[in-house]
Amino acid sequence: MGARCSAAAVRWDAGASADVPERGRLVVDAGETSVGIFRIDGALHAYENRCAHAGGPICQGLMVPRVVELLDERRAIIGSAFDETDLNIACPWHGAEYSIRTGRHAGKPAIALRRIPVEEVGGRIYVIA
Repeated sequence: MGARCSAAAVRWDAGASADVPERGRLVVDAGETSVGIFRIDGALHAYENRCAHAGGPICQGLMVPRVVELLDERRAIIGSAFDETDLNIACPWHGAEYSIRTGRHAGKPAIALRRIPVEEVGGRIYVIA
């Protein structure tokens, strides 16, 4: 289909839908911007490949389940477990973790990755930058 231009945005063909399987990722260049595209529960989530903490290549980091604290009836911590339904991405530089669904930092929700618009049409994935 090619890129569609407007004064505000350009539509970049990032690849085939099959290039981003469930719980998978694809990192592409959309012009001057490196973008990581992830698929979780069928939905695409895309972020600038730049950690909000120190600028590292966040989208190339390890995908890990979120760690949750286990509490007893008095709400005292008795351990921890992995939440396999909530994947995070960990920055390869310093380990800062962000939710793939929201882009928010795991410990400081005010810190977030820059979300990039993405759409899926006709078996192709497009980044709007």
